[in-house]
Amino acid sequence: MRPGRFAETAEAVLVAAALALFVKAFVFQIFHVPTSSMEDTVLAGDRIVVDKFAYAPHAGPWARLLPYRTLTRGDIVVFRDPRDPSRDLLKRAVATGGDSVEQRAKELRVNGFAREEPFIVHRDPTAYGKDAPPALALRDSFGPVAVPAGAFFAMGDNRDDSLDSRFWGPAPAANLEGRAVCVLWSWAPADRTFSGRGAVLRRTLDTAIHFLARTRWNRTFRVTR
Repeated sequence: MRPGRFAETAEAVLVAAALALFVKAFVFQIFHVPTSSMEDTVLAGDRIVVDKFAYAPHAGPWARLLPYRTLTRGDIVVFRDPRDPSRDLLKRAVATGGDSVEQRAKELRVNGFAREEPFIVHRDPTAYGKDAPPALALRDSFGPVAVPAGAFFAMGDNRDDSLDSRFWGPAPAANLEGRAVCVLWSWAPADRTFSGRGAVLRRTLDTAIHFLARTRWNRTFRVTR
């Protein structure tokens, strides 16, 4: 390859890499869902497209033209875990700054009014009270909690199996990474786990062999709402 052609190729690769990094950092990112806390809206094994542009600072002369979004009750969001910022979480924002949120016997109330939540799942029919162990008592009844300005209250749709703001309080809005848009690809997790030497290779081979069978094709490009 001639030096001039090599330089052009290298430049194109660098530009493509820089563009990919820019898109990942500021526009869209793929988030792998490892747990069932958002079932049945989002399943373990879903790869979610996250709009990182949605909650960016709404400032400057372009603010009215660009597709910014104000965090709204019901948004499904990805955010940094307030307890460990190195981890990302996927939950639903059920209340925002200035709201009062509480739950009584599994019924969620915001500002004193019961919320209509057709998307939630309760797999345990029992509603535990104050006499139950703290984890179960908080799971089914809490509050009222005042959500401070610049924060939001996050809960999983799988209400009986979600570690969320009921246990660690409102999350700072500054921790928002973006809004979940749709399922890009969904993969049913394997019944077994791979560990030890060669685990990565065996996991990769397992994925390749069972790609067609385990892909949940009916979830591809499903809008998350």
